[in-house]
Amino acid sequence: MGVSPHPFFFLEGNSFLLLGIHDFINSQPLLGPLMKRASEAGLEIKTGSPAQLAEQLSDGKLDMAMIPAIEYLKQADHLRLLPNVSISSRGKVGTVLLVSKVPLNTIHSLALDNRSRTSVALLHILYSKVFPAGLKLSRLEPDAEKMLSQHDAALIIGDQALGFSKEGASIYDLSEEWFKQTEKTFVHAVIAVREGIKEGIVQTLMDAKQEGLQNLDRIAQTQEKITGHPLFLLQDYLKNKIRYDFGQEEMEGLMHFQSLCHEAGLVSKKFPLRFV
Repeated sequence: MGVSPHPFFFLEGNSFLLLGIHDFINSQPLLGPLMKRASEAGLEIKTGSPAQLAEQLSDGKLDMAMIPAIEYLKQADHLRLLPNVSISSRGKVGTVLLVSKVPLNTIHSLALDNRSRTSVALLHILYSKVFPAGLKLSRLEPDAEKMLSQHDAALIIGDQALGFSKEGASIYDLSEEWFKQTEKTFVHAVIAVREGIKEGIVQTLMDAKQEGLQNLDRIAQTQEKITGHPLFLLQDYLKNKIRYDFGQEEMEGLMHFQSLCHEAGLVSKKFPLRFV
């Protein structure tokens, strides 16, 4: 199973489509059902961090991937979006946290989780005017305690952020702060694809999503054993915090995020959202 050397790919004959997806808790309702369907649908599944998947898609090592929203916006001129699927939230999400040991306007050093870039862009949009000049940013491996032991504050994302607390520290949920400021849904990740995908694969993704959403309790029980997080916390996260749709609310949220990123110089151009 190899990657086509051409910029476009087509599911013909025995060729396989390389799909990258991260393995955070919030992707499990998609990842598990997709793994079951992979061979029949002509898919080969690759896992990695959101940032890694974005780089592999950009380098032509993947044909489609779940990538941070900011990475799609940077490449929107030559990628298309898979319809009806995203990782989004509307209000508090619990897995994108700014944790600070000092008041925000006195932070001098801030550790960033190196696995995702959308959260870093969101942090910039929400707090760049609050943070003091000369703020030192460091991209580090995801170790919350180590990050906070060496810096005034840390951006903690993903599974380790779920239920995180630290005595004496202030915790800001970035999705909640975004909603307070904009009243819009925040799109954390999308499935972006190269030009040329055939529509049959879209139905495979839709079927996988539907199966996952019908089995959230079972997925939460499995993740309880794997992660050690309490079952009630996982159930609330998967059922009430994460949204898997990509409808009008999500599109409006993503386009607003694009506009703010463009104003902040985080993306060079604005492009219309293009779907498969």
